Amino acid sequence: MRTATTFADLTTLRVGGKVGVLVDADREAEIVDAVRGADDLGASLLVLGGGSNLVVSDKGFAGAVVRDAQTDIAVDPGASDEVTVTVAAGTPWDEVVERAVEEGWSGIEAMSGIPGSTGATPVQNVGAYGQEVSGAISSIRVWDRDTSEIRSLSREGCGFAYRDSLLKRSMRGEAGDGRRWRPTPRFVVLQVVFRLEKGPLSSPIAYAELATILDVPVGRRVPLGDAREAVLALRRSKGMLLDPKDHDTWSVGSFFTNPVLTADEAKRLPEEAPRYPVEGEAAGGSVKTSAAWLITRAGFGRGFAFDPDAPVSLSAKHTLALTNRGGATAKDIVALARHIRDGVRDAFGITLEPEPVLVGVSL
Repeated sequence: MRTATTFADLTTLRVGGKVGVLVDADREAEIVDAVRGADDLGASLLVLGGGSNLVVSDKGFAGAVVRDAQTDIAVDPGASDEVTVTVAAGTPWDEVVERAVEEGWSGIEAMSGIPGSTGATPVQNVGAYGQEVSGAISSIRVWDRDTSEIRSLSREGCGFAYRDSLLKRSMRGEAGDGRRWRPTPRFVVLQVVFRLEKGPLSSPIAYAELATILDVPVGRRVPLGDAREAVLALRRSKGMLLDPKDHDTWSVGSFFTNPVLTADEAKRLPEEAPRYPVEGEAAGGSVKTSAAWLITRAGFGRGFAFDPDAPVSLSAKHTLALTNRGGATAKDIVALARHIRDGVRDAFGITLEPEPVLVGVSL
């Protein structure tokens, strides 16, 4: 346990004030002890993974910040056609994807290049290019702060939905500065267990843009390495691969989620707006549209900024990313996010929702 620096040093967006106490834990018992100790003291708590999906206020966070440094990957060969892979929560996610592709395990290759830790992936049910992490998860090992016990949550018990899960919904508010609420989870992810398919080919390509890059029809399987390289190329072209020299990557990735609309709401969209049926029994005819399309059509193109010297702007490569051009503050980021959100709402009557976890700030 040590006094730390600032969240600007710990997050991919590179904004945020001072950290109170930082606990770097490389064993499960250390994580549990740190979380339980904070709870026993009634201290505010923030569990930090790779810092790739987090916006913290310029005032910082005075409580305990627990950072998971576990990086273990255990493999159970299992049946002839499947493999079970148990991954410590702190393991960088792309290391898991890279290992899977090298070993010939399919099911997560389209999520190559996503920054952050493995433990964060089920919270947001991260996804990209036609895959969601929930499709590969078998179970999750968690510390339940309400019952003070280690539990195993099945895939079905996680309540996965688009960019959502029971883990995310169970975040509870802790009074911070008296005006805003700081999110902290009931469930602290310790391990994620994946069940992946054995074989040299990818899962069926489900995303049209990726299929185009690979020059195959949607639904075709391709060599795992080809799928990974195509995804990395796409992410690189959109500024979604971390590069300290490229300010377009100083972001949280996609800042807004794609809106999920009722059928009636979708009818009010312009005829040319993208529409994607939401699958699942609970969908009820819901339709997903593109946040990037809405942002662009509302008048906010790539590189949009309040002025040429502004420390924040939309990425020059992708309109879903709000970027720190150097020296930005959390206040700057929030101001731009509000401006984009309000512009889309004025143009289309749809309120965009932020994807990152907001600590001490709100839109």
